[in-house]
Amino acid sequence: MTLRMYAERKNIALRSVKVSLTHERIHANDCDDCDTKKGMLDEIRSKIHLEGDLDDGQRKRLIEIASRCPVHRMLSSEIKIRTIEVDS
Repeated sequence: MTLRMYAERKNIALRSVKVSLTHERIHANDCDDCDTKKGMLDEIRSKIHLEGDLDDGQRKRLIEIASRCPVHRMLSSEIKIRTIEVDS
């Protein structure tokens, strides 16, 4: 959705976007660019396929924009889940 809105605003000829994700648990010490160095981490790999009459600069910019979408930012930040009991 973020890419579609950006492309429309900038008049970029983006026809479609396909995203596939994979998830894996990895050892923290195997991750060179991670802050955490102990235990296990969740790693999500994202593959983005852009269709349209796009030049290299537009493709590069769209990939940059993809990493700024709200869902990407939430998943790449520290997440704390607090569970509380509620009366029925």
